[in-house]
Amino acid sequence: MRTCLLALLWAFLCLCVDAMPTTGRTVVEMTGERKVMGGRAREEKSLKRFKRGWMWNQFFLQEEYTGSEKQYIGKLQSDMDKGDGTLKYILTGDGAGDIFTIDESNGDLHAIKRLDREEKAFYTLRATVVNRNTGRKLEPETEFIIKLHDINDNEPKFAKEVYSASVPESSAIGTSVTQVTATDADDSMYGNSAKLRYSISQGHPYFSVDPDTGIIRTALGPGEMDREKREHYQVVIEAKDMAGQRGGLTGTTTVNITLTDVNDNAPSFDTKIYSFSIPESVKVGNPVGRITAQDKDIGKNAEMSFSVVSGDGLDVFNVNTDKDTQQGIITVLKPLDYETAMSYTLEIQVRNTQDLHPHSQGTYPAITTVKIDIGDVDEPPLFERASYVMEVKEDAAMGAVVGAVRAVDPDRTNSPVRYSIDRRTDLDWHFNVHSGNGSIFITRPLDREEAAWHNISVIATEFNKPLQASRVPVYIRLLDVNDNAPMFASFYETFVCEKTKAGQKIQTVSAVDADDPVGGHKFFFSLDTEGVYRGNFTVRDNGDNTASILTRRSSYSRLHKSMYLVAVVIKDGEFPNQSSTATLTVRVCTCDREGNMELCNAEAQTSSAGLSTGALVAILLCVIILLMIVVLFAALKRQKKKEPLIISKEDVRDNVVSYNDEGGGEEDTQAFDIGALRNPEAMEESKQRRDIIPSDTLYPPLRRTAIPSRDNADVREFINQRVLDNDSNPTAPPYDSLATYAYEGAGSVAESLSSLGSASSEGDQDYNYLSDWGPRFRKLADMYGAEDSDRDS
Repeated sequence: MRTCLLALLWAFLCLCVDAMPTTGRTVVEMTGERKVMGGRAREEKSLKRFKRGWMWNQFFLQEEYTGSEKQYIGKLQSDMDKGDGTLKYILTGDGAGDIFTIDESNGDLHAIKRLDREEKAFYTLRATVVNRNTGRKLEPETEFIIKLHDINDNEPKFAKEVYSASVPESSAIGTSVTQVTATDADDSMYGNSAKLRYSISQGHPYFSVDPDTGIIRTALGPGEMDREKREHYQVVIEAKDMAGQRGGLTGTTTVNITLTDVNDNAPSFDTKIYSFSIPESVKVGNPVGRITAQDKDIGKNAEMSFSVVSGDGLDVFNVNTDKDTQQGIITVLKPLDYETAMSYTLEIQVRNTQDLHPHSQGTYPAITTVKIDIGDVDEPPLFERASYVMEVKEDAAMGAVVGAVRAVDPDRTNSPVRYSIDRRTDLDWHFNVHSGNGSIFITRPLDREEAAWHNISVIATEFNKPLQASRVPVYIRLLDVNDNAPMFASFYETFVCEKTKAGQKIQTVSAVDADDPVGGHKFFFSLDTEGVYRGNFTVRDNGDNTASILTRRSSYSRLHKSMYLVAVVIKDGEFPNQSSTATLTVRVCTCDREGNMELCNAEAQTSSAGLSTGALVAILLCVIILLMIVVLFAALKRQKKKEPLIISKEDVRDNVVSYNDEGGGEEDTQAFDIGALRNPEAMEESKQRRDIIPSDTLYPPLRRTAIPSRDNADVREFINQRVLDNDSNPTAPPYDSLATYAYEGAGSVAESLSSLGSASSEGDQDYNYLSDWGPRFRKLADMYGAEDSDRDS
């Protein structure tokens, strides 16, 4: 029932509206028996309903409220509110509680914070009425919106703080440069807060700006916007809201504008006349000098091209452009000759590689004059030709003239010229040149078959100045003469079957000739008339520089004659005629029915099956090398490296080394008896070991029984005594030790030669006895005797 009542009330509200006062904000929402009022309307005053055209569920609030009290929005009131305090108004939604509050008792709405429309333009809230005591909801929840009214509190802002732009210099008035754009955060749908106007505050009178679009354009003509005078401009653009009216907020930006270069300046030379001096010896392609032109433009617009337009050196000199420095480089186009021309004059112009701008300045093209003076140089002789080609027959006699070269001194002195051949180009001295007239003649026999061309260099020097020299190549071609006889193209060897038929072809031969006739070779073959086998074989000339060897018999006997040597005469068709006799080897073999060889003579078999002489020699050399390696290895293996008896250089005592052998000689130190050394068979049967320390049972040691001798008793007694002392020593090492004897026996005329036991000094000795030993020692006596006499004096 209640739902139907609410539907009827809603339809009635669509047809009628209440009259609203203009002194405040009032929003009335009727839901059932609830009434919402706002502003200064009195609650007790009865309201009349009229048809309304505004949204009944919206409140409006001004942004940026600066008052000290809470900002009143409106009032919500329910018909069920009797004023007894039993109802409670509840507010929910965007900002409820922290931004917006509602009086629980009377439904008054307030904003407790300062709001900014640019942050949030509207808030959606919901309100309801509940019983304060029970908390029961008395009416359905109603939704409404609070919109913020905009005020002009935001200044315009540009997309960039600094813009950069460029425009060609000499542009027409009104040429677009760039466009700047500003935005305003205020509401563009409400008032003029966001309506902007552009103006230029800095940059007059060069540029202007469209007030509506912000497009910056040039304000001066081509003659005023010259990059060469001023390249950079700084323009300040201002944007103002409120449609540019007074009181509006403004924002500014800076635009840096650069004038780009156009080719509006023609190049010009630094000077009107250039002068250069060069020697006549300057090579073709070498630079003469540089000329400079200036262009105020930059980049490609400053690139220049130089060219020679007139003058007497038009075909002698050329000018190119240096891409790095944009200078003109004058180079030599032809060889210079002081005797021909001592100076040249050129007219050179310069142009830009790019087309000039219609508003260009300067004379175009620029032209300058270049004067070039040629200096005289002492030049070497000059040959009439750059090279010479000569021909001579290969059989020309020695001294025959091949040809002549000619060179002259190009200087005004016209010094005589002397000719010679560079021997590095004619090591075999086949040619020589007359030093006076330059004629080249033959000095050695020539052979075209060895060298068909001779390339020599002829040197020409001034007679009085040998350092002034020049050379020219001379190519000498040897013409062929028929001086070589033809011969077989290769070594021919064939066979003939024992059973054959007359006229059978057994071999085809051809010939070669080292000569090179103009018309080609033509050979003629025939059988040697003096040959011994004319009745066995014949030769048929094929007419194509080949010949066929034919049999003249139907049978041959291998046992009777196993090999035939057929002499073939070969002649050529040139003049003078040359001929030679070549030999064809024909072996007689046994063949099968098809004519295939089965067996030849023993000589042929041995020759084919055996080894060649070269192979046998190679095998023999290998065997000899192997034998030498074996012998060398055996010799090296026999060599033994012996360690010196005295290890230390400071140890000068006699050394006793035991080898435990019975050999005789001075190094045999095992047998201490000299007699034993002389008679190895008299060795003692028992020997005391020296590789261990003697034990106590060995003391006293056994005395050795020496074999008596007539002339070594004193030596034997001395040695035995020393051996006994060593053997009795309990601290003797078990290894070979060093023992000093320093005794050589008695009976020597020279007595002891050892310095270890000698008590006398060198100066106390008398060397006169050496004279008694013979003529060989007399020289020593004189030497040492003379030293003693000198020392005494």
